[in-house]
Amino acid sequence: MRVFKQIYKYIYAISVVFISWYLLHIILDSFVIPNPIDVLSRLFKVGFSVITTHLVASLLRLFIALLITTILGYFIGLSIGVNNKLDSLISPIVYLFFPVPRIAFLPVFMILFGLGNASKIVLIVAIAIFQIIISVRDGVKEIQDELILSAKSLKLSKSQMIRHIYIPATLPRLFTAIRIALGSSMAALFFAENYATKYGIGYYIMNSWIKVDYEGMYAGIILISILGMIMFKVIDILQNKVCKWQAK
Repeated sequence: MRVFKQIYKYIYAISVVFISWYLLHIILDSFVIPNPIDVLSRLFKVGFSVITTHLVASLLRLFIALLITTILGYFIGLSIGVNNKLDSLISPIVYLFFPVPRIAFLPVFMILFGLGNASKIVLIVAIAIFQIIISVRDGVKEIQDELILSAKSLKLSKSQMIRHIYIPATLPRLFTAIRIALGSSMAALFFAENYATKYGIGYYIMNSWIKVDYEGMYAGIILISILGMIMFKVIDILQNKVCKWQAK
């Protein structure tokens, strides 16, 4: 029954988008807003080639970047949350760089790491990691003092406290941070794929726009939306598996 409710929600959302799109197409009567049916037809015609080249290239970059971001960001966030001295050393640096538009560092990363995938992955990590660090650190700080004192009274070791208290308390915050980071990561990926690459869904969308191929452009937008939706759902499934005590 729960599965059917989830499917219904997605059908409802997709229906609202496509009806609004079709009405906008009729009202504006412009080739800039093509008929969504034509875009879907175009998507199915070029779908296999796009999925096996551009979409897979984007997915690979995004997956590697988010994996590095999650592992490194969680380790740093947990470390500074547990250790106040480390927090006083690292948090000011995090606060200094977090508001900086790191997407502007793409040319620097290209010089340092080359024009290939490495520079694009580093850019995504640089943009997303601060959200993970701050969320996890705050999750540690929000643990009630009574719980910490109880654990110490039981003479739990540092590793036991991390395993049984800090990690369970911060995992939900981690998954929330990953969801937020995913949105900014996809925006960064779209930007990065417009430079020094011939593969990636961002490149495909902008290349279609340059060629005045609006049906192809919107087909690419649909594909990147589907990619984001699938990754969000994967994160939900992982959270339900890992944080079973939160499952309803």
